[in-house]
This record gives sequence, C-alpha cells and structure tokens, in this order.
Amino acid sequence: MVSMVTKPRPGPVGEKMKLKRLLLRYYPPGIILEYVQDGELKTKSIDLLDLSLDTNVGALVEEIRKAEPLITASRKEQVIHLILRLQEKLGQQEDHKFYLFKVLRAHILPLTNVAFNKSGSCDKIATGSFDKTCKLWSVETGKCYHTFRGHTAEIVCLSFNLQSTLIATGSMDTTAKLWDIQNGEEVVVLTGHSAEIIALSFNTTGDRIITGSFDHTVAVWDVGTGRKLHTLIGHRAEISSAQFNWDCSLIVTGSMDKTCMLWNAVTGTRVATLTGHDDEVLDVCFDYTGQRIATSSADGSARVYNAETKKCIAKLEGHGGEISKKCGQVTKVIVLTWINTAESFAIHYFKFTALLYSQDEDRTCFYVLPQWFSNFLGSRALYMRKTLCGAPAAH
Repeated sequence: MVSMVTKPRPGPVGEKMKLKRLLLRYYPPGIILEYVQDGELKTKSIDLLDLSLDTNVGALVEEIRKAEPLITASRKEQVIHLILRLQEKLGQQEDHKFYLFKVLRAHILPLTNVAFNKSGSCDKIATGSFDKTCKLWSVETGKCYHTFRGHTAEIVCLSFNLQSTLIATGSMDTTAKLWDIQNGEEVVVLTGHSAEIIALSFNTTGDRIITGSFDHTVAVWDVGTGRKLHTLIGHRAEISSAQFNWDCSLIVTGSMDKTCMLWNAVTGTRVATLTGHDDEVLDVCFDYTGQRIATSSADGSARVYNAETKKCIAKLEGHGGEISKKCGQVTKVIVLTWINTAESFAIHYFKFTALLYSQDEDRTCFYVLPQWFSNFLGSRALYMRKTLCGAPAAH
C-alpha cells in the first residue's frame, strides 16, 4: 500500500469545509485539494510519494477517503482518474519536445531568477531582477499582476510557498521579504543576516522559511510572525543553497567550504556533515521521499548521499566544468554544468526577458531560463543556475 500524507494549511478547526476542485501534481506525486472554509479559499495536499505502477488504485482511494473527509463518495471516480493519470505519467518515457510558448518583457535590467507558483495550476510566474523588484505575471496572458518594490539592492533569489499564497524574495541588501500574492502587499521583512541573502526556501507546510547568506549562516524563520527561530552555524564559508526535505524534519545546506550539512529542522541542531567534494558545493537537494541527498560542485562532480546513513552512494563524473545545478528524483539526478566562457555569460547577462517553454504543446511542463547573480567576493564572476520545473495540470 502507498504511504499517504495529508498536509492541510493551518487554520481554524471545526468549521464546515466545502471542496471546490482537485488539482493533479505530477512532482512529487500527489493531489491538491482546493476548498472553502469560513469563506476563505484554502488548500491541502495528499502526498503519494510511494505511488508505483503496481499500486492498487481502488484500495488506495478507499484509504484516502477514510483519512480525508473532503473526499466524498461522489468524488471517488474523479480521484481514481487522477491517480491513474499519475501512474500513466510514471510509466512514460521521458523524451519530450519543447516549443516557445510566451515571451515576457519583464524588467529594465537583467533578470536574476524566475519561478512558477506551486498550487497545481501553475498559472503564475515570478521574476526577480537587478532593478531591485520582483514581478508577478500571468502565464497565460503575460499580464503583470503586481510589482513588488522595497528592496534596496538586486533580488537574487525568490520562491513561492507550496500553497501559492506568498512569494519570498532574498536580496543583496541582506534582507528577505514575504509578499501577499493576492493584494501585492509586503507581509513581513526578515532581518538578521549580516551579509547578502542568496538562497531561500519554504517548507512544504508553509509555516517556516530558511534563508542562506554570505555570512556563512542559515536562518530558520516563522512565516506568520517573521521571528527568527534558529541560526544554523557551522559552515566556514558562504552558503550556496539550502532546502527542507518534504516532511519538514530536515534541512540540507551547501557551502563554498566544500561541504554539505544536514540539520534537524525542529531543533536547529546539526545532524551530520557530508564531505567528499574537492571544491565549492554549489547546490544541494533532497529527493521527494527524503531518502537521498544530491550535491553538485565546482570540482566537476555530483554526489548522491543516503540521508539515513549519511554515506555517499554514488559519484557522478563526466562534466568538464563546474556543476552549478541539479534536480533529483528517486532514481535519477539531472546535473547541469557551469559554462565557463565570457561569451556565454554575456549572452545570459543581456537577456531581460523570461521565456516559457511548454512540453509537447500540452502546457503540463515548463523550462525556465537560467538564474544567476554576481558573487561580489570575487571567487567567480558569475554564478549561473538552471532550474527544471514540472507544472501539474489542473482539473
């Protein structure tokens, strides 16, 4: 039987809830429930992390119905259909063609990063720029919903929360800000780092966010209050990447000190230091089950670690340059190499637009242009990153 986790958004208990629609999430496998409670639209997710081609869908749906009161008998066939689509996706060969879907003339200065919302419909995109602003766009029409202003230096990282109600922006001004997607207003400012913030990530329940900084630390914050809960101290150089695992129990951090560290997300204590790279660790990530950790490095290699034993179980070699980004699944890791030529960097530097590419013309998956930013410490001229984002289809 598939292990199933239901993750509601925090809210009042005991009020009547009405299901509005179900959204399919391909990665990681799951179903998003949109419902109304006390007049407010909310979401919760049913995570199906162990779903396989051999899973008994009928039995799984019965298990879901017992655990989730929003899934009534009238919704049973719809849920079965969605899970069958997830199974079908698991069995597909990953040989896709992409076509240009839309060009967003976004900012007057270079873009540093882009991100899709994560609610299941993937109908919004956020862009950050050297012009110190973040903009929120409609994927379908290209309309700009909001321009978020307030940072005093360039925005170098941004992220939606999983519920797609907030956008977080991190800046070279040493602060991070949380913004309300609906009204475009600043919700809270996260202050406390003594140097630039270059990485941030929400946990999956949306009540915590982490920020990584050139001050060698990672901070854990309460999203609702903006209060700093923990400061993760241990790295001896700039932070390059930080991420929660899916069940919010662990945090992984990568650093220019050539190491990756694993932390208890609740207590803020260090669990382990993962070593082996011969140069700066540029990116880290969990797979969606939380059983594997992948790292990429300036030494030209990527490594995969067992999160439980903390042992390196695979070393991926073959790139001729630095590996700046990777994204991990349970059985596969994608690594993207550093392009170490001035000409290549110039091409990316002068792209002030965001290009969206749709997979196989069905708009269920998108390719997002590189995000990069200046490393003012001079260890390299530019830090270029690429992200592959899966966009679940709405129903």
